[in-house]
Amino acid sequence: MGHAGMAAAAVRYLRAGPVEPLPRPELRCVREDERAPVDQGEFRRVLGNFASGVTVVTAATPEGPAGFACQSFSSLSLDPPLVAFMVGRTSTTWPRIAHAGVFCVNVLAASQAALCRAFAVSGADKFAGVPHDPAPATGSPRLAGTLAWIDCTIHAVHTGGDHLIVVGRVAALGTADGDTEQPLLFHRGRFL
Repeated sequence: MGHAGMAAAAVRYLRAGPVEPLPRPELRCVREDERAPVDQGEFRRVLGNFASGVTVVTAATPEGPAGFACQSFSSLSLDPPLVAFMVGRTSTTWPRIAHAGVFCVNVLAASQAALCRAFAVSGADKFAGVPHDPAPATGSPRLAGTLAWIDCTIHAVHTGGDHLIVVGRVAALGTADGDTEQPLLFHRGRFL
């Protein structure tokens, strides 16, 4: 099929109406025979050439606010409005957020590298001295001074090797007033 034929097929597909969801995959661990023959250091070095924005994912939990730094965030769907992020399966914060069933993604500004570092550590009181208010739909912590916030309910969680792929349904969102500050970016192991 040529490019024109593929384009026509894509248009027919898009006009076909709602897409039926695929069956949920079986949740299981990665087997030894599935591990790619790629050195992890080389994998990290090469993929580090892709610059990404930096976020902090937060939730209000019975034990208090929870949050972690996350650079693997993206928009996923307009209809319905969905976003996605990836979290390591060994995260100690993720189970608290998963139990809450909701979260807020806080998109960090260039001036918030120290805030990102604070949320990247494990076991500390990450919210000490961090101004925040409840996001309007879920009550998850909305951090002050961020470029944008996306308030979500957990829509689905999928396995992805040593990470989980979390899909959130957007309930509310907004940006900072003025939109003059640049985003915090991560590239080759450092902030830009």
